[in-house]
Amino acid sequence: MYSDISPTQTSDTEHHPAALLTRTEAIGPHPTVLGDIYRDDTNIAIWERDLPEAVQHAVSALISEKPHYGVSLNVTPDNVREGLEESLDLVVHQTLINDIELLVNMFCCLFDLKRVGLRLTVIDKAMCPRFHTDKVPCRLVTTYQNVATEWLPHNLVDQTKLGRGSNGKSDSESGLYAHAEDIRQLNCFDVALLKGESWEGNEEAGLVHRSPAHDPDQSRLLLTLDFAD
Repeated sequence: MYSDISPTQTSDTEHHPAALLTRTEAIGPHPTVLGDIYRDDTNIAIWERDLPEAVQHAVSALISEKPHYGVSLNVTPDNVREGLEESLDLVVHQTLINDIELLVNMFCCLFDLKRVGLRLTVIDKAMCPRFHTDKVPCRLVTTYQNVATEWLPHNLVDQTKLGRGSNGKSDSESGLYAHAEDIRQLNCFDVALLKGESWEGNEEAGLVHRSPAHDPDQSRLLLTLDFAD
């Protein structure tokens, strides 16, 4: 699974030293904000962006035509377009393919990667509704339609309450966070980098996040990019 759908998520490690760490967010309207993920005190960087209507129309067409669409690829900046064109219509979905190609190029450039793991999926249910962290260095997440990923600021979460630490209680009952207002949420179209537990120096400080509650009237289209080198 990916960002909020991840097979590598972790929720039962020892988290006690996390309280001593300081982690914050970097948010801005320009893609350069994503570079702030390299700051030791940052575990999420968010590029707040609008998406051109042409891309939104391509997204709507994809979900309408392929309500169960899902693709998982290892791609390079040079072959991502070719890989997506095998399952997407070059004419109808061209603008969406262009946007994904741009994000792959940015991700590879930012982290000096030759290839990435790409997953693009139409989601019609909440895939990972419990808060968790991921055992990955960093993951790019963007939602092209519907509600986006929820997350908790590091200073407002008690990571000892993740997974088995919850003692079977729900996130809202376990003491993981104090108030519902502590929960933050990405906007649709935002591009976010979520720093995980495998980033050197970020052990026990990975971003705590989850899938949003599912809207039964509208499917999500979620893109994630992961390190593949």
